[in-house]
Amino acid sequence: MRHCPNRDFALILAAGFSTRMGICKTSLPWHDNRTLLRYQAEQFLQTGITPIIVLGSHNAQRQVDCPDGSRVVINECSQNGKTSSILTGLQLLPQHFSSVIISAVDQPRSLCIYQSLLQTYRQKQALIVAPCHRGKLGHPLLFSDRLLPELKNITEASLGLRRVVNKFYNAIAKVEFSTSEVISDLNTRDRYQLELSKYQVAKS
Repeated sequence: MRHCPNRDFALILAAGFSTRMGICKTSLPWHDNRTLLRYQAEQFLQTGITPIIVLGSHNAQRQVDCPDGSRVVINECSQNGKTSSILTGLQLLPQHFSSVIISAVDQPRSLCIYQSLLQTYRQKQALIVAPCHRGKLGHPLLFSDRLLPELKNITEASLGLRRVVNKFYNAIAKVEFSTSEVISDLNTRDRYQLELSKYQVAKS
């Protein structure tokens, strides 16, 4: 199947209240003095994936960190949970697209990870493509356009994306990575500082 440009998208879920972190995650310093939000959006753009960034009304000012080429939408109901942000972001998808990656802002990944997921999708045309580390399913997940009706029907009560993943688990194309980066979540200050320190040591 020939790939058409601008048909691959990513939802960056950044409308949370960062309760455990105690500070808005989108503005946290990350690699090469970029904020966490800008870094992630730029990695997607460099992969040829258009990021759709979902902010909340409480952090709408972080649009300044959204690079050219990305799309931004404000979830006015972010207090209703992650599912509300996914549904808000899905509304910005064009009528015809190929795939959508769904990623939380506290799950930054290197360019090569997105490239591998996209390459696997293009080769296998799987319903879902997921990164793995030592057999453990990681993030982000890539969904085929064929699953859009399922994605649009998720609810908090039915466990959101988990219901879709469980329903189509046997159809997942798993991509094994040697790095634990694909299972990392920066959901606390300690985890954030640890992962940032690892990067700084590796770079020095």
